Amino acid sequence: MYKNDKVIRRYSEPFKLKILDELTTGKLNKYQLGKLYGIAPTTINEWIRKYNRKDLMNTRVKVETKDEITRIKELQKEIEQLKKLLLKKDLDAMIQDSYLEVAAEDLGYKSVAELKKKLNIER
Repeated sequence: MYKNDKVIRRYSEPFKLKILDELTTGKLNKYQLGKLYGIAPTTINEWIRKYNRKDLMNTRVKVETKDEITRIKELQKEIEQLKKLLLKKDLDAMIQDSYLEVAAEDLGYKSVAELKKKLNIER
């Protein structure tokens, strides 16, 4: 037997529908059915898509209270404000650096670092 030899399983339509019916009853989930019949849960997911059984797909339900929704909106506003403040701070720093470059050039210094050293500016 070779390494790449695999057993390819083919399942009949009635068998696939039987599995989906059992899943519909809710007694067993995909993983339990997979173990019981030796089928990968991903294969069951493929059958769900093939037979358009969206009711059997995993769904996530998120329940939030009004207070939580309000808090989330407040936090989103705060994030936007902080982003704007950070952008303003970055722009202010760029403007300050530009002023220092012009001042260093006008005063005859070779670089901004030399001007900062002379003026004892730490950054």
